Amino acid sequence: MTKLKSIAIIDDDPITVFGVKRMLNTLGVSENIRSYVNGKEAIDDFKSIMNNKGVIPEVIFLDINMPIMDGWQFLEEFIKLPITHKIRINILTSSIDPADKENWRYYMTRTHHIIDYKNKPIQKKEIEEITRAA
Repeated sequence: MTKLKSIAIIDDDPITVFGVKRMLNTLGVSENIRSYVNGKEAIDDFKSIMNNKGVIPEVIFLDINMPIMDGWQFLEEFIKLPITHKIRINILTSSIDPADKENWRYYMTRTHHIIDYKNKPIQKKEIEEITRAA
């Protein structure tokens, strides 16, 4: 597996963040794993990275239900960013609401990025499958 330059985890649940980081570290897929507690914190950092000619994370793990800016609001802002290469966005959620799957399908049609949808808890085998550059 090719090492990624950067991975982002956007989730307000410290247990999920800890678990995903631990699995990613075990797989050795990236030295640079950043975490954010809400979408606003992440989108602000991504804009700053872009302004400084840096590289946006190649893989993003995104929770839907978070305070301040939820996952859907983050996606709305993210797809407006002038990013020409594909980013793999993995939605990780505990939601069983069918509307969330509909939102996922809607956003898949609005962007060139790859958006996947997985239910929590995520297993190491799934992390391995969805942690590769788009």
